[in-house]
Amino acid sequence: MSANESGRDRQSAASESPAVPPEPAAELVELERLQQALAESEERARSHREQYLRALAELDNVRKRAQRDIEAANRYGLEKFAAELLPVKDSLEAAVESAARTDSRGLREGHEATLRLLSQALERIGVRVIDPAGEPFDPERHEAMMAEESATAEPGSVLRVVQPGYELNGRLLRPARVIVAREPAPKA
Repeated sequence: MSANESGRDRQSAASESPAVPPEPAAELVELERLQQALAESEERARSHREQYLRALAELDNVRKRAQRDIEAANRYGLEKFAAELLPVKDSLEAAVESAARTDSRGLREGHEATLRLLSQALERIGVRVIDPAGEPFDPERHEAMMAEESATAEPGSVLRVVQPGYELNGRLLRPARVIVAREPAPKA
């Protein structure tokens, strides 16, 4: 072996020797940097998770709102139609009343049958009659046509119903037209 070869062997042996451990201060700096990067990543992950959960909640709220809107459309979709039928029902009721005062028994029975069918049809679609006779006057559901003195009825109560009101699934279609009781004037 030549001297040149033995020098190379020493150099290669020196380069193959275990690496010198880095200084502890450098390790601490690297560890802190990695811990900070981990903390930042965890914070971003937490923030993204919160955003995801908020988006899910918002999506659920939108879905529920849309479902309520669909239910309301189904429930109140017939409102205009039902409101249009009410004058027909009123006219039939007037015809039945008129026929009751005459001897037209067949005509009256026909009107009564038609009125009964119409009333049943309205009831099936959710139209309910508001007949507030004797109840306290409610301006939200009643329309006062006039006030009349009454010694027997409570002042502010419905004395008579001129025309019944109607509601569809709890929503007012037409207020009941009523005569409201008031206290009799003092006699002089």
